[in-house]
Amino acid sequence: MKQRGKRAAACVLGSMMLLSAVPLSAAPVSAAEDINYAKALQMSLYFYECQQAGKLPDWNRVEWKGDSNVDDDVDGGWYDAGDHVKFNLPMSYSAAMLAWGLYEYGDGVEACGEMTNYVNNLKWVLDYLAACDLGDSVIYQVGNGKEDHRWWGPVELYEYGMEEQGVTTARGHLEGRDCSAVTAEMGAALAAGYCALKGKVSQSVLDGYLEHAVNYFKMADADRSDATYKDSDGNNFYPSSHFYDELFWCANWLYIATQDKAYLDKAKKDFIPNLGKELGQDVLKYSWCQCWDDVQQGGTLLYAINTGDAEWIAQAKKHLDYWLKSNDQVPGGLRYVGTWGCLRYATGIGFLTAVACDKLFKNDSSYSDYKAMYEKQISFCFGDNPEKQVYVVGYCDGAPHNPHHRTAHGSWKNAEKTPADNRHMLYGALVGGPTQTGSYEDDRSNYINNEVATDYNAAYTALLCKMVSEYGGKTDPTFPYPDTRDDELYVEASVAHTASGSTVHMRMTNHTAWPARVVDNLSMRYYMDLSELTKAGVKPEDVVLRCDRDQSTMYSGVTPAKISGVQHYDGDIYYIEITFPDGRAMLPISEGHHQCEIILALVYPNYGSGWDGTNDYSAQGLTGDSESGTKTKYIPVYENGTLVYGIEPDGTEGKGSISASPAPGGSTNPVTSTESTTTTTTTSNGTQSRIHYGDVDCNGMVELADGVAFAKAAASVEGSELSVEGKNNADLNADNSVGMDDLGILLKLLAGIYTEAEMPIKAKA
Repeated sequence: MKQRGKRAAACVLGSMMLLSAVPLSAAPVSAAEDINYAKALQMSLYFYECQQAGKLPDWNRVEWKGDSNVDDDVDGGWYDAGDHVKFNLPMSYSAAMLAWGLYEYGDGVEACGEMTNYVNNLKWVLDYLAACDLGDSVIYQVGNGKEDHRWWGPVELYEYGMEEQGVTTARGHLEGRDCSAVTAEMGAALAAGYCALKGKVSQSVLDGYLEHAVNYFKMADADRSDATYKDSDGNNFYPSSHFYDELFWCANWLYIATQDKAYLDKAKKDFIPNLGKELGQDVLKYSWCQCWDDVQQGGTLLYAINTGDAEWIAQAKKHLDYWLKSNDQVPGGLRYVGTWGCLRYATGIGFLTAVACDKLFKNDSSYSDYKAMYEKQISFCFGDNPEKQVYVVGYCDGAPHNPHHRTAHGSWKNAEKTPADNRHMLYGALVGGPTQTGSYEDDRSNYINNEVATDYNAAYTALLCKMVSEYGGKTDPTFPYPDTRDDELYVEASVAHTASGSTVHMRMTNHTAWPARVVDNLSMRYYMDLSELTKAGVKPEDVVLRCDRDQSTMYSGVTPAKISGVQHYDGDIYYIEITFPDGRAMLPISEGHHQCEIILALVYPNYGSGWDGTNDYSAQGLTGDSESGTKTKYIPVYENGTLVYGIEPDGTEGKGSISASPAPGGSTNPVTSTESTTTTTTTSNGTQSRIHYGDVDCNGMVELADGVAFAKAAASVEGSELSVEGKNNADLNADNSVGMDDLGILLKLLAGIYTEAEMPIKAKA
């Protein structure tokens, strides 16, 4: 530790006395006057982690995600949007655009500190696309869109939700030939990735990408047909209009990757004559835009750059001029291409314009106008519009919170409207955008304007790369911000009392969402005061127990609930424990399955009178309404014998599910420090979180700056929220909370009154 004098510590103490004891939490930051493009890029990359399928990598930062569809024929990749299908056509387009953004503007990505996250996410999707190469055919989709859309629930429980909807077959995949659009697009993504990741991943990985890119191109070029794809489930959701644009696009990326002029020659001879034309004119199309189904404008720009041909530079300029002068605009200057997801189109226009300006038109008389146009397309997304509406989920106050996304919503009832608000913030996702008149509502059911998708964020992310290269920016070290969690496991109950006994309706509830999961070995305890029986000389163990309903017996292959006898707790307090060995008895997948009901009758021995159930500890607050039931803390819930929800009669209270990620008091990701650490804890997922007590700003040292960081966080200064690591380090008395006691210890640590070796320590009066 770097020692500081008592005078310095006293200065910090003086400033601290001005602060009230404010609980520390990593709440979303509020809107700033200027757009922080670095933070936006940071969030956008996080969004792609929210879309990851299969077994998650250890660098995934999303606390509410878990492994999903791990039995897919090809592991990994991205779920397309708010659904759970891996459509390779929009996925590969998205990968190609992310690669292009990094290829052109990697300096900005590096400067703002997001290179590792960018490379991780890009490599993740490229590895999947490479794995879809079967040599002489290609896998172009995993999952079935029609089946997938039957169920609205969290992807971690996909197989259970689909089985309840009558889908019992494996997800499977689609493969074959005569799907040139998607095959060429996959080749383009891998070739672009080869270019973007040079020097950032091993050469053997790059060589593999290029090998697969070449093979995909050969297959797509040999087939020159979309017949198989057009007859597939994928075409119902992402119909291919043509394939020569993808071949043209892929050839240009392969030229950049290999410098083999044969690709440009083939483009000129075979693909350009078949590219799209303006309606009713014999001129190449220039009035559409770059998107998942049409990459002609991207190919045109690359071809102009690759060849330096004046004719093609002029063709690229036509595209820019068309949109510069277009009257198809949303109020505020957003170029409007189509109704469904208009922001993805506008940012596609913006990114191509930015690259064209930098590569071809720096000295053009319209340069400043072009620049203003592409900057408007991105700034519009952050509130530079008449409505002052931000369209990036979670970016600031007033940003969307309820995009059309199943897992972020976290429904336990297969219901789009339950709960009312999304349980998870899908940080960084670009929603579809406004109507052409500029109106927008944060409505989950409006999938036209409020859905999200990997291709929505694609050109947007690439354009963010340009913006951070141009204007810099600072990422938020406390991101991602932890969710505000609701209760995952609890009991709803009702009870009816008579003089001869009580009938208790109990519903064990699984509303897990961090992540949604099967939880085995759950139990609940009904606590009773049997003083009236003992006074009458009746033995508690003689109470008659009768189970009138056990919903767990409804499910084939599920181990039924186990009901204990009357167990002694303390004094005249006894309890009955109902255990569910098999967590499949209650799953957050539907109205009928998210709870498991037990109806238990407690009867006075020999059916006499003298029973008083109203004094039972667990009867507090319960009514006789068995239809609705009441959520209660007085029927506690246990997981593998550990109290996780509710309050026992002695006041002990559960702290949350031990199978959550992170578990109570744990850390989502492993945290390391550059200096010696005081202690090491183990989280529920087996990772280790190293705690360096006092290092509040997580720079590896305990110094005056840590006191300042603590002060700002306690005062809720904007942008000062502590990271998970920072809060762990700030908890100097190790009581799982951060407060003024910890501040007092920190000040004494800075003053040399305490040493790091004494941490953690209780604060002294």
